[in-house]
Amino acid sequence: MNATTTTSTLDGERADLLAELAAARSALTRTVHGLSDEQSGERPTASALCLGGLIKHVASIEEGWVRFVLDGPSALRYDLPDGVTWADIADGTAREFPQWMIDHQNDFQMLPGETLAGILKRYAEVGARSEEIISSITDLSATHPLPEAPWNERGAVWSARRVVMHVIAETAQHAGHADILRETLDGQKST
Repeated sequence: MNATTTTSTLDGERADLLAELAAARSALTRTVHGLSDEQSGERPTASALCLGGLIKHVASIEEGWVRFVLDGPSALRYDLPDGVTWADIADGTAREFPQWMIDHQNDFQMLPGETLAGILKRYAEVGARSEEIISSITDLSATHPLPEAPWNERGAVWSARRVVMHVIAETAQHAGHADILRETLDGQKST
């Protein structure tokens, strides 16, 4: 195989991944078309999810994983406060919660002063940055070890390709959640 074939294959795969990610992003953002800030923050189901919060969450997750592609596990740190263990967190007995965990919870809701337009703008910026980075990666097979966390397999490594596929899956999953929220909110379907 010559360099042109290798580059062409990589470019085709990269284009396919980016197109699928763009389609998943579009499916998610379509769910908020025509909604007000207030509607975007409503929780119309038994879940604590709202449409604006889902988009914030997906933007944050995508941003973190793309940083992981560049910087490795230091981009996704799950440090705990001194004296706090994962068991304390799981049991709800932690005397203090880490800021990353608080931020993660806040990503699922629209906070006072946040607007749907602002959330969508940030998501578009994250998407543009992701596409820029993914387009510049010379090897989608390059790997980094996953950061230590109870939900990550110990010693696992992920390639840039796997990260992009994970972001696509996460976005598509939450687009499905958003479809349900939107239909429950006002009967509209985004698909």
